[in-house]
Amino acid sequence: MSDTKRNILIFVAMILIILGGLVYYLLRGDTAQLTTEQLSGPSPVITEPREETFPTINVAEVTGWEEGAQPIPADGLAVNRFAEGLDHPRSMLVLPNGDVLVAETNSPPRENKGIEGWIMRLLMDRAGAGTPSANRIRLLRDNDGDGVAESNVVLLEDLNSPFGMEMIGDTLYVANTDALMAYPFKVGDTKIEGKGEKIVELSASKPNNHWTRNIIASTDGLKIYVAVGSASNIAEKGLDAEAGRAMILEVDLESRKAIPYSVGLRNPVGMDIHPVSDTLWTVVNERDMLGSDLAPDYLARVEIGTHFGWPWIYWGTHEDLRVVPRRVDLVEYTRRPDYALGAHVAPLGLVFSEGAKLGAPFDSGAFIALHGSWNRKPAAGYKVIFVPFTENGQPDVQRDEEGNVTGGLPIDVLDGFLDKNGDAQGRPTMVAIDGTGALLVTDDVSGIIWRVQAGTAGKEDAAAE
Repeated sequence: MSDTKRNILIFVAMILIILGGLVYYLLRGDTAQLTTEQLSGPSPVITEPREETFPTINVAEVTGWEEGAQPIPADGLAVNRFAEGLDHPRSMLVLPNGDVLVAETNSPPRENKGIEGWIMRLLMDRAGAGTPSANRIRLLRDNDGDGVAESNVVLLEDLNSPFGMEMIGDTLYVANTDALMAYPFKVGDTKIEGKGEKIVELSASKPNNHWTRNIIASTDGLKIYVAVGSASNIAEKGLDAEAGRAMILEVDLESRKAIPYSVGLRNPVGMDIHPVSDTLWTVVNERDMLGSDLAPDYLARVEIGTHFGWPWIYWGTHEDLRVVPRRVDLVEYTRRPDYALGAHVAPLGLVFSEGAKLGAPFDSGAFIALHGSWNRKPAAGYKVIFVPFTENGQPDVQRDEEGNVTGGLPIDVLDGFLDKNGDAQGRPTMVAIDGTGALLVTDDVSGIIWRVQAGTAGKEDAAAE
């Protein structure tokens, strides 16, 4: 071999070694220095940001549940399969007659291009979210009251990544990713024909990463609140792409006009109205690429005119220096969230325990489904938790004489979605209270709806898996 060829091979080998080392460094990611407990509650520990040029990747590969396997419920609770064989079930609506509507849905086609789009598709496939959207709503009915849906029919189809549903009078409202729709529907019906009527358009601007549009009606039934997530992480595609996004809209059903109700919410999803205070609450997925300990996802009381800081500010007073131009003036007007849920836990479902019959300590508070992290080491979320509330409608946090939190942190309700190898048997998504007082939990990647009730039947089987 000539010296020239030898030198070329040496040069190529060095380049490959350097590139391999760079890839290893980038994929190694950031490891958390705090526990989820330290990042939870009304006063989470807020560390200095560890900015990442490449996101930490720690996606739990979806393996599914073996025959007879199930999540592990808290002491005093039991779990069973209410329905299975569904296609990516997400949000639910329990009707007055006990029927359960479930949206079989997924994101619209990903339009991210280049390396960012390739990485996004790779992550979604590994996490079990890379399948096309079924774009339909099913009606499930437990005919004999045994906690299992015997009747399973398609109620409505040909939708566009539907998510939120709400029933007002004889009208079913459905939120597609790009519009709030209305359909004539009477409780007891099992089929809706027709295309429905558009009430308002909703922003679905590219890349539409946060595509879900959850909805909830006001107590008087005159308005509908719509949660619209941001198009990007921190408005890196420009603020024009975020018009009408990262907010909760208030839609007046008579005038059919939508106004911003609360803004600066990166990705609000689950919403519910507290039964005592009559105030709207939501759970929010916060920003990425500041390290595994930032920023905490949260539960927050939402009032008209509030600004939660996105993309410039997080957790009330902390400026994200990656965002330009800066908005230092916004700090004093930014609403601090009420309760942290941990970093990168991905809260989606939220329902207050009114109507639930699970017993203490689950009699007053909020059930929250944590879909689970993809960019934190170690993984966090992948469970259903309960946040206790006081009688006046606030998280029930106890402190010692020095002000340290001693009680009121989240309580695990349903765990075991990650197996001993760190793989995901399922991912809890949305929650609802059924007509019997049991808690329903959609598990989107496994196609199952879990039903949690008071009791111990089946608990030993779950613990053995």
